[in-house]
Amino acid sequence: MQEVLPEGAVIRKLWVGEAAIYREHVLRLDAQSRHNRFGGGVSDAYIETYLNFSLADDAIVHGCFIDGALRGAAELRPLGSDRPNEAEAALSVEKPWQSHGVGSALLARTLLAARNRGIRRLHMACLADNERMQQLARKFDAELSVEFGSVIGEVAPSRPTPLSLMRELLTEGHGLATAMLDLQSRMLRG
Repeated sequence: MQEVLPEGAVIRKLWVGEAAIYREHVLRLDAQSRHNRFGGGVSDAYIETYLNFSLADDAIVHGCFIDGALRGAAELRPLGSDRPNEAEAALSVEKPWQSHGVGSALLARTLLAARNRGIRRLHMACLADNERMQQLARKFDAELSVEFGSVIGEVAPSRPTPLSLMRELLTEGHGLATAMLDLQSRMLRG
């Protein structure tokens, strides 16, 4: 599924050294977007604690950079060794960039990463009133169920193929090159 993104948008993996960029993005979320992302109101201190471990553990985070700034992110987080074929996905998109294909592009990249890692079930939880996330989950054929006031979407990614592995390898290589150029550009400006 190919999305038309805003001009200048680049989807790429975030690297461990980019935790500060991820933190800035999440802290820029408006109150409703933050509430939707974390399933309730959370403080800046909670976000700081949560993000200290996001890029350091086994999560894979893809970001949507628009004009060099991170405006959306998707996390793929394995659910643990007791459920090796299951993971959770979580998305955040800053309000001005919502409804512009950013969430769809991020979820598509997350599904590709899940597929290539043998994830058989990808869980996406959201609040019952988060219609935007439910619509996005349905777009990718998620089965939705309501549990304790939350909506749980489950997507079964396909099995990896040589083509899907190559596609991720190529996009990650392009993303790494873009990240290096962005870093160099920031260093020259600063």
